[in-house]
Amino acid sequence: MSVRVRIAPSPTGKLHIGTARTAVFNWLFARHHGGKFILRIEDTDLERSRPEYTENILEGLQWLGLHWDEGPIYQTQRMDLYRQKVQELLDKGLAYRAYETPAELDAMREAQKARNEAPRYDNRHRHLTPEQEQAFIAEGRQPVIRFKIDDDREISWNDLVRGTVTWKGRDLGGDMVIARAAGATEIGQPLYNFVVVVDDIDMAISHVIRGEDHIGNTPKQILLYEALGATVPQFGHTPLILNQAGAKLSKRDGVTSISDFRQMGYTAEAIANYMTLLGWSPVEGMSEIFSLEEAAKYFDFDRVNRAGAKFDWDKLNWINSQYLHHMEIPKLVELLIPYWQSAGYSVDVTSDRPWLEQLTTVIAPSLTRLDDAVAMTRYLFVPEIEFSEAAIAHLNTEGTAAAIEGVLAALRETSEPLTETRAQDIVQQVVKAKGLKKGLVMKTLRAALTGDLQGPDLAQSWLLLNQRHLDQPRLEKALTIAK
Repeated sequence: MSVRVRIAPSPTGKLHIGTARTAVFNWLFARHHGGKFILRIEDTDLERSRPEYTENILEGLQWLGLHWDEGPIYQTQRMDLYRQKVQELLDKGLAYRAYETPAELDAMREAQKARNEAPRYDNRHRHLTPEQEQAFIAEGRQPVIRFKIDDDREISWNDLVRGTVTWKGRDLGGDMVIARAAGATEIGQPLYNFVVVVDDIDMAISHVIRGEDHIGNTPKQILLYEALGATVPQFGHTPLILNQAGAKLSKRDGVTSISDFRQMGYTAEAIANYMTLLGWSPVEGMSEIFSLEEAAKYFDFDRVNRAGAKFDWDKLNWINSQYLHHMEIPKLVELLIPYWQSAGYSVDVTSDRPWLEQLTTVIAPSLTRLDDAVAMTRYLFVPEIEFSEAAIAHLNTEGTAAAIEGVLAALRETSEPLTETRAQDIVQQVVKAKGLKKGLVMKTLRAALTGDLQGPDLAQSWLLLNQRHLDQPRLEKALTIAK
């Protein structure tokens, strides 16, 4: 059997990490089996669907490297097909028009509640006579269309993740609405559980891989596949992504959309890598750092866990740092430039390129996220810096003024760009001439040049500042504090 899977997001919000993880699992499964990965946009919620959300979803999937083989296919462009299939069920006697008013349905539910019964439709309009229907039509009632569900039916499937799952028809809430209310001879807008089945049949989907929150839809959809005379696909319900409290990850937990993670400075490779680990265990001996292509070689559902996967920020940060630390400098520069520009730093992507690459080489080993570079390198971009309390305290200690004066005198001897060798010579010269300890001179240089006592490699920072002619002004300002 040819493997054909789909990801079917609804454009009622940004691409959520849960939807993206489902897309990853579908993509990996398709690639592992040489199959097709299909993108379907389920945009039938006309009130909440937005074009900007569709664009966000498409961009997010492409950014992650989840390129689709077919699509995007939009449900709003397929309404004629859905109504045709609803009519097919009506013609077969497997669906019918139901004319209850909202008030009647509310009264039914209240009566069930009073009897301590689970709310469900009691199928009261399943066997209306033509005379009863005409009476309801004469009242101006607009019927919904319901699909018949046999209470005595048992529905089972062998889930790719959970093994055998069984539901009883009586637990499905009664006959199911498959199309909204419309005129007595019309078919209103077909609803989710119905249209996804029609789509999956039409697109020859072989495996439906989705989150476990869809399990309750599966028995209803299996009945619809059978009613439409189609082969039922295999189902796999993946574990949910949980927060640290063990609840489903939601907007209340803060960042949940792929575009937010991207803006925060996570790389596409790291996010895709981490999402794969949220519910799937690599084969023995496999590194936890891998590309989607590498994971696809081994991906299958025998290594997908049933239990929910807790989102671990520390693990994500570690994975992201590994990608940044091992990334080629030219590529890393390209990723960092937008963050520097957003922070308002003056960056000429052409003339500053050698300097930016030198800078990136210095900070790369310390990066966890791309946006770390903004605070980490601020002292290299701004002409004026603020001195931390620790730096000021150090500059007020004995010997710092002499150290700064000695360094300034050495720098003024020549206008040649500073080299690492000359920087070392200047430090040694000051140590010897002023009778100071090397540690004091180095600490004073860091405080004067960066405004703090912690930061990237001091020698390389000094060279970078010197190339922008910022080192002498910094030293002169620090000298006013030291004196």
